[in-house]
Amino acid sequence: MRLLVTGASGGLGSVLVSLALERGHEVYACARSEAKLQSCFAREKELYKEKLTLCLLDVTNAEQTQAVAQLVEENGAYLDGLVNCAAIMVEREKTIDTLDLEKVEESLRVNTLGPMRTTQRLLPFLRRGTRPVIVNISSEAGTIINAFPTNYAYSISKTALNMFSERLRESERENGILVYAVHPGWMRTNMGGCDAPADPRDIASGILDILERKKKIYSKIAFIDATGRPMPL
Repeated sequence: MRLLVTGASGGLGSVLVSLALERGHEVYACARSEAKLQSCFAREKELYKEKLTLCLLDVTNAEQTQAVAQLVEENGAYLDGLVNCAAIMVEREKTIDTLDLEKVEESLRVNTLGPMRTTQRLLPFLRRGTRPVIVNISSEAGTIINAFPTNYAYSISKTALNMFSERLRESERENGILVYAVHPGWMRTNMGGCDAPADPRDIASGILDILERKKKIYSKIAFIDATGRPMPL
């Protein structure tokens, strides 16, 4: 498989890239800091050489998105999988009284419009791929049924991402592209903290199983967890 992963310089994204390479896949690892990418994957660049391509990509930047698309086009013009992993979490403890709405707008630009922009530009290459799958990394924070009185920015952006995933799933069904919004769970990453119960490598393994279509997923909606089980809306 040829995969492209955004937000690849840390957290779940970096683990996904490393494990995908271990499984023999070709990977475009994309992040907004070239220095962090080089540092994160110094070992992998030695081990996997031509299978790993590092790409500068701020998902809010249209020009950088176009440059990545151009690189994919020059290298065969196809993808078998896309993982939209880039995200931010800001204003986490704020209630509506003290919420900075500019931070909410920033979250929507990164967490919702970022995946939409990346997908829009790369979709023609996925349509040429072999059994292609799109995975948008979401969160149970985006469920309406489990709403709580803080974390507006992140939660709203993930709720919108879930809806985008559902619409895209329907529109790409006839093209054979599977689309999922995946809740990875509370993981031991910089965002999740050291007290989180889940190992990101276990979560990454489940997501790669979904990308490889090893799991039979019976969910009627795009929103699932990393084992393939449906998530509540």
